[in-house]
Amino acid sequence: MELTTRWVRQSSMRSPRQVRGTVLAALLCLAAAGCASATASNPAGDLATSSAAVTSSAAASPAAAPAVGCASVNQATSVTVYRTMHLIEPARMGTLIMTQHRTALVRALFGQFCRAVGHAATVKGTVHCPADFGISYRGAFYDGSRTLAKFVYGASGCQTVSITTGGKTQATMVFGTAAAAAPKLEADMAAVLGMPTSMLAPPQSQINPGGPNKLR
Repeated sequence: MELTTRWVRQSSMRSPRQVRGTVLAALLCLAAAGCASATASNPAGDLATSSAAVTSSAAASPAAAPAVGCASVNQATSVTVYRTMHLIEPARMGTLIMTQHRTALVRALFGQFCRAVGHAATVKGTVHCPADFGISYRGAFYDGSRTLAKFVYGASGCQTVSITTGGKTQATMVFGTAAAAAPKLEADMAAVLGMPTSMLAPPQSQINPGGPNKLR
């Protein structure tokens, strides 16, 4: 009876190689289960990481610089105008300083100035201009408080336009190609100032030639 019991015990024992194989299989199973669990739970993490990367990349991208000069005509919200005179004898014209906030008028004038300098007239030979009484209008176009461009409009003699942005100036005399490209320049300037076109450089601004009514 005792011999039989020993034989049963011996037959139920496994060899070290079999034990190692069983343990290794169990470990592999656990590892596979862990990987499957990680794989199943990871997609959201990968999506969050990807979204964060995209957001970070977008934040790192520099914002486009605001337009200025003639590229910003449709951004202009106001224009400030100063009338200046350079006469030998003072003319009977009051000082004019005004700011126009009507967007349609501001952008119309800005656009006419840009069309004129964008089609600058080529001067060939001698250009004969009417008497220049030194009347000019200078100022700046704004988008809120941001300066878009500065300008000078010579209203008497041979009309001239110049636009300055970032230290660079474009200028032209308003005749030929420039006048054809900006046919409403005078009208739009007068509309901004709220006066008739004839008053941009009125006859009474001329230098008095002398005689009984000479200015003193």
